[in-house]
Amino acid sequence: MQVAINRKDIKFMPDSSRVIARFLYTGDERALNTIRSVLGITEVSALEALNPILRDYSMRHRNISKIFEKHFNKISHLLKQLKIDSDTLSVFQKILIGSYFTMEYSIESAAFFNPSIMEHPDQSETGTEEKRVILSFRATGEGHISSIVFRTGVLDKNNNLSIEPVGKMLEEAKHIRRYVYEKDAFKSKLNEMKDFHAIIPPGLILDKLNDTFTYGELRDCIKEGRKSLHLAADKEILFNQIIWLASSHYELDFSLDTNISERVIFPVSTNEKNGIEDARFVKFADDDGKMNYYATYTAYDGTTILPKMLDTRDFYHFRVLPLHGEIAQNKGMALFPRKVNGKYAMLCRLDGFNNYIAFSDNISIWREAKLLQQPKFPWEFIQIGNGGSPIETPEGWLVITHGVGPMREYVLGASLFDLQNPEKEIGRLKSPLLIPNTEEREGYVPNVVYSCGSMINNDELIIPYAMSDYASTYATVNLRELLNELKNSK
Repeated sequence: MQVAINRKDIKFMPDSSRVIARFLYTGDERALNTIRSVLGITEVSALEALNPILRDYSMRHRNISKIFEKHFNKISHLLKQLKIDSDTLSVFQKILIGSYFTMEYSIESAAFFNPSIMEHPDQSETGTEEKRVILSFRATGEGHISSIVFRTGVLDKNNNLSIEPVGKMLEEAKHIRRYVYEKDAFKSKLNEMKDFHAIIPPGLILDKLNDTFTYGELRDCIKEGRKSLHLAADKEILFNQIIWLASSHYELDFSLDTNISERVIFPVSTNEKNGIEDARFVKFADDDGKMNYYATYTAYDGTTILPKMLDTRDFYHFRVLPLHGEIAQNKGMALFPRKVNGKYAMLCRLDGFNNYIAFSDNISIWREAKLLQQPKFPWEFIQIGNGGSPIETPEGWLVITHGVGPMREYVLGASLFDLQNPEKEIGRLKSPLLIPNTEEREGYVPNVVYSCGSMINNDELIIPYAMSDYASTYATVNLRELLNELKNSK
């Protein structure tokens, strides 16, 4: 029996008009020439040059003058080379200079894909049998740089989705705060990653720091440490590990007057400068009953991928931290929505071919994993992976999977695992749940349907999915029909 799937008409398409104002830097020499040119005109001329810029771009960006001023502050240190005190410059001069170090970036001009869906923390003003939801997407622009963006909507009793108004004034985080570290806790994290103290004496770096320190203070300490020692290559790698651990932590705050559709989580740290990929969001129930939202994602620096995690309660404030341990090495980690038998649980794919499951006492440290699933059917012979976090049902943990088969065609499947022992597979669909149709086959990467997280509502499974890495849509499946098929699949 083939489980019936109901494709919805709604489409989420790339929109090149959605832009953010990014910092633009082309090197010290060019920057100095630009600053000289601006300071070479009168203050009146500077104001005349600035007026049309503000007039044009204030319609496209909220507080564009503040953005220009922030970007001026990023290059203000260069004024010392010109023997100019920035305090002597007028506000107009500073803002005009900042405009030359600003560019628009169209965040979703290339693709709008790999969605996940979750219940919105705000359910006010919804009707009977309605539910407000948040959808996350991977938005990709010029240079294939990926970021995380959001949409909100309301599902009715038939799970038809009404998209709420989408804001046009996109913004990165208003504040980006580097983590302030406690020395003892940081030492413990390093020891969990590697036997740090056995190779580099602790007094070399960490003992020179205060009990609490910032990323900048640690970076300066390492710089001094490198001067005092000639390190072999393996020891230099450890220095780099310390910097990686420190730079991976940061926090984001978005302005309260932004709509969630206007908030853009754009790459911040160096290990994600080429993209934040495939965020798998899940609403997580803590031991105390409080709800938190976690998202595992892949950070990409152009060469290396690193699994990371962000968490939020309100989608205004986000905390970002690295995932480390021996198994935090590959794409596609997906967190269970609660602890299982007192431990955090995670789906992962260590080898790129099979599904694994891992358990941990610490949500950011993952040491060991067990093989959970191997490719079984022809449509998944190349690889099998998860399509988002497991979903708890009375019959077991429901996991949407992706399988790759002939012609590198990506399809979606489904599996069911025991609630008390999720290492035990109850059943797996023999046929794909969702295969690319004629329309869905065409795109940036042909023949691909892909999801990063589903949810249950009104007795149906809601599956948002991407169409050939270009645009997105969603489909629904009768939950009882799907569970019955899974239980009878062995």
